[in-house]
Amino acid sequence: MSSTRAPLAIRMHAADNVAIIANDGGLPAGTVLPAGVAEGLVLRDKVPQGHKVALTDLAQGQAVLRYNVPVGYTRAAIAAGSWVHERLLDIPPARELLGLPMATVQLAPQAPLEGYTFEGYVNADGLVGTRNLLAITTTVQCVAGVVKIAVERIERELLPLFPNVDGVVGLEHSYGCGVAIDAPGAEIPIRTLRHISLNPNFGGEVMVVSLGCEKLQPDRLLPPGSFPIQPVSVTASEARQSMGAQALDLVCLQDDAHVGFMSMIEHIVQSARPHLARLNARRRQTVPASALVVGVQCGGSDAFSGVTANPAVGYMADLIVRAGGTVMFSENTEVRDAVEQLTSRAATPQVAEDIVRELGWYDQYLDRGKVDRTANTTPGNKAGGLSNIAEKAMGSIIKSGSSAISSVLAPGDKLQADQKGLVFAATPASDFICGTLQLAAGMNVHVFTTGRGTPYGLQACPVVKVATRTDLARRWHDLMDMNAGRIADGEITIEEAGWELFRMMLDVASGRKTWAEQWKLHNALVLFNPAPIT
Repeated sequence: MSSTRAPLAIRMHAADNVAIIANDGGLPAGTVLPAGVAEGLVLRDKVPQGHKVALTDLAQGQAVLRYNVPVGYTRAAIAAGSWVHERLLDIPPARELLGLPMATVQLAPQAPLEGYTFEGYVNADGLVGTRNLLAITTTVQCVAGVVKIAVERIERELLPLFPNVDGVVGLEHSYGCGVAIDAPGAEIPIRTLRHISLNPNFGGEVMVVSLGCEKLQPDRLLPPGSFPIQPVSVTASEARQSMGAQALDLVCLQDDAHVGFMSMIEHIVQSARPHLARLNARRRQTVPASALVVGVQCGGSDAFSGVTANPAVGYMADLIVRAGGTVMFSENTEVRDAVEQLTSRAATPQVAEDIVRELGWYDQYLDRGKVDRTANTTPGNKAGGLSNIAEKAMGSIIKSGSSAISSVLAPGDKLQADQKGLVFAATPASDFICGTLQLAAGMNVHVFTTGRGTPYGLQACPVVKVATRTDLARRWHDLMDMNAGRIADGEITIEEAGWELFRMMLDVASGRKTWAEQWKLHNALVLFNPAPIT
């Protein structure tokens, strides 16, 4: 059913020749559009919510403009008032990675944002966690079932004894053996696992469970210098306690010391005790907002993503950068069609070259798999009004805000101490692969926008879910932390939503649970593995 509200169409730029319909349920044919967009224009077709309507007559081959950018070219003439959808459009060609504007936009420095703090856990390396978690790292998929049972026992038997510990995270994955461990690209999943183990939300208390015969041996996952690796046994508990907060415990299931399945479980459970004791002794401290490391991402996107939630996230990102914090935006295929916007905003020519390098590498990766650009968008994106990746990219990139891009991370890389500000973390667009890589980079709090809806969550990091539409926020009332659809409804501005989200991030970083945390919504890690399978 169509909304009973007055007809509402949104045009992103004065030069656009299409607008999107904002009403829940869309608008029927014969609806007269109001002043401000195309006064008096009569809809020739029923137009679903989030979908485009032609504001003028469009000739065959004419560019369809949204955000004042061509998001398609008409396959045939389209009359004003008609529904403009993906079947009527040809996708614009991809921008070549040559002759791009390189660090050409000189952005005026924004006034520092001072005085904002949150309550976090300060680690020995100076990084700050927003949660106090014990991580159990795994070297290979074969041990996942054992670790799952051990984690359940730790949660049931030990966590009640250590009330200041927020939880236990089994870093389970589908890697470690049956792969070409030395092939080009194999370093990406390995360094991803290594760096996730060092995420600030784990406080340096890392345990490792291995099988013993896998290709990814513990000393390759965490080589000397990452952590000192010492074997764990029940009788070595005192020795473990003396190893200090940065020591690494290793449980190898194939060791002769393990006699039966329950022996393996018992070793893992007992080795967790000293780690939990040290974590339990920690307390939150007041730290500046500059300690935030925020990953931003969208999934289950629709045409409202670039109208409401993503612009609000972009405004929040600018506030965090002004406060001295770090914001990572990602999703290679969802920014690739706006590459000139990225390279022109780079802080230096070298940063611009790094952007081109990472996107070029990913282009080659997709070419090897014979994947074309139409693989993104998804059927749900199109049902939500996004015709193709060119249109999706324009709405996705808005999450990055307006700051200069200060640095670039390759997949699996970890942020260095001097990498502050706005960072492009080059990751695939798949939700959990992107989230996994942002965790490896050092993310301590996450923002995820959605228009179609998704029960996305990460166990290692709080995820703030932002709905693009009021209808979604109402239906998924106990999954969405913020309703950015109020922007389209005219209740708040983008700026007001950005400030609201900024303050919410500080509250969540200080311990406020998100809906995803309350429901314990999380999936296993999904590693990006461009190396061949053996």
